[in-house]
Order: sequence, then C-alpha cells, then structure tokens
Amino acid sequence: MAQTPAKLETFTISRQELRRVLIAFGLGEKNIEGLLSSLEKAHRHVNVVAFSAMLEKTGLQREKIVNVLRRVGIDDISIQDILDTADEQKILAESGRIYEVNIDFN
Repeated sequence: MAQTPAKLETFTISRQELRRVLIAFGLGEKNIEGLLSSLEKAHRHVNVVAFSAMLEKTGLQREKIVNVLRRVGIDDISIQDILDTADEQKILAESGRIYEVNIDFN
C-alpha cells in the first residue's frame, strides 16, 4: 500500500521576529546568536524537525518549543508529529546505529 506523501509547507519568520519570540521565551543572547548563526549556515532554510532540535539544544524546554512553533503558525497536530519525529531521531542517534530487520512470513 502506497503512502500519501507528506504535505510540504513552508513557514516564514523574520530574523527580528524570531529573536523577539526567543527572548520572550527566556532564551539568552548567546544561545540566540548561536541559533541564528546555524540558520544562516543552512541558508536560512531548515527542516522543522531540525529546527526543533536546535531549539532543544539551546536548553529551551519542550513547552516553550511548542509555543515557538505555534508562533510560526504550525498547528498542534503537526507540532506533535514534529516532536515525535525528533524523539525518534534522538533514539536512533543515541543507539549509534540504525537496525534493519526483515521478517518474512510464509
């Protein structure tokens, strides 16, 4: 059974507005500059799962990350999917390898 491709959306936030949002949620200037620098290196375009991981690495709590994503315009169902995907990626990274298992049923 073929899966329907995921809906691709682009959300845009200005550098200045992102800075304001991050300050409002208590992120320090050093962390904000580091995050903005990382975004610049990614040519100011980043996958939202990677963006949420970047926010988490700055020490921002999950509830604040959710609020940042809401401010960008992402709905709650999509936010939950994003966080679930980020958690799955962390688990794979922590294990150090990806396991592939095939099961054949006769």
